Amino acid sequence: MPLPPDILITRLRNELAICSRYLRYPIDLSNENLRRFPINIEIELKGIPGLVCVDGKIEKRYEHRFSILVGRDYPFEKPLVIWRTPIFHPNIMMPEDGGHLCTKLLDDWGFNSTLLSFIKGIEALLLSPNPSSPFGTDSCTSAAAYFNREKIKTPPIIYSPTPKVVRSD
Repeated sequence: MPLPPDILITRLRNELAICSRYLRYPIDLSNENLRRFPINIEIELKGIPGLVCVDGKIEKRYEHRFSILVGRDYPFEKPLVIWRTPIFHPNIMMPEDGGHLCTKLLDDWGFNSTLLSFIKGIEALLLSPNPSSPFGTDSCTSAAAYFNREKIKTPPIIYSPTPKVVRSD
């Protein structure tokens, strides 16, 4: 049985407000699209290192984007997550392969799970891939082989400065 619509919308707005503070960028909570299901939430991670393969060369990327699609049965039903930016990761598909994430966070989704706990889990997954459980796509199996072969040193996490409000009185 889904939550009553007003309670579900209130919960989502509260969770998005917490996500907005954590991610340090505003999310428009007055947007009318936050009342039509499925709700599409675009998330940008900045300052979190992840690898990409560019012309056969492995490079670090510090900006990532993914979508979280929340259905009417949230939080009883896990959201659908689609990765939107290039990535070289054994547990995250490239966008052209579907962009799906293989993570225990979604497998163990429950009523007490939140969008913020999921976002933090994705950050941890970027920093610590699980090469022993890759997706079966070419890019994921290549990334698993790379992470199994290479001794990966975790790159530093970079946070952009918090925007400041400047008044002109």
